[in-house]
Amino acid sequence: MSPDKFEPLIVGFLCNWCSYAGADLAGTARIQYPSNIRIIRVMCSGRVDPLFITKVLRTGFDGVLVSGCHPGECHYQTGNYRARRRLAITKKFLEYIGIEPQRIQASWISASEGAKFAEVVNEVTQGVREIGPNKLFAEEGNGIKTTGGS
Repeated sequence: MSPDKFEPLIVGFLCNWCSYAGADLAGTARIQYPSNIRIIRVMCSGRVDPLFITKVLRTGFDGVLVSGCHPGECHYQTGNYRARRRLAITKKFLEYIGIEPQRIQASWISASEGAKFAEVVNEVTQGVREIGPNKLFAEEGNGIKTTGGS
């Protein structure tokens, strides 16, 4: 597959209270953003387990976005601080096993920032597109879907 035709698949773990509402606002305001993202709503970004991220990459997705409330504005008080610490450690671990740390991104988006959500999805999609497909687990021949095709 040529790099100019590669379209990454990205999973977005979005906080119910802020980022998911921001994504909803982007949709209702008809703000355009790439359809490369598959959204999973979580109650708090602090509840995103590193195993979730590993599983997403293991099953052939090319990138992960974890998005929550702005620091200091978490519905659960410190969840986004926990998420930030977990992501830093997770990125180091994934880099150790051969996955580019740029495949995992974090953003802090409030419910009123639909345009920012679209901008973040554009940036993450472009960043993962530049890295290329997630090939680490594709060589195992385990039948897991690794491309955006059918």
